[in-house]
Amino acid sequence: MPKLNAVLETALYVDDLSRAREFYEGSLGLPLLLSNKRMCVFDVGGRSALLVFLRGGSSEDMTTPGGTIPGHDGQGPLHIAFAISADELGPWEGKLEERGIPIESRVTWPRGGTSVYFRDPDGHVLELATPGLWATY
Repeated sequence: MPKLNAVLETALYVDDLSRAREFYEGSLGLPLLLSNKRMCVFDVGGRSALLVFLRGGSSEDMTTPGGTIPGHDGQGPLHIAFAISADELGPWEGKLEERGIPIESRVTWPRGGTSVYFRDPDGHVLELATPGLWATY
């Protein structure tokens, strides 16, 4: 079977694209790669992209010069985890507190990793995870 190398993109769907852009760019410091009326794309660690779509704005197929992107959309609170180093956990907790973003939960995993959970303005569950969460991380 051919090999899959990584998850390149993940997507969230939001009700207010400007508010989401401020949160991900301003509060989490993710560099903006692309912004238009239907989506913002953020660089995550130079290895993957977070696509933030305006809810309902991508439900129709989109024709581009290179081909057609099938329509997609999502409802309800979704979940994504960001990988961080163990020594960045404290500074991240401080940054979240400074920005008024409450940490909802903290979990210490059997393999030794730690995760903190919080929400974006649309209620999506975001996780900051240190190594030790999975056998692969």
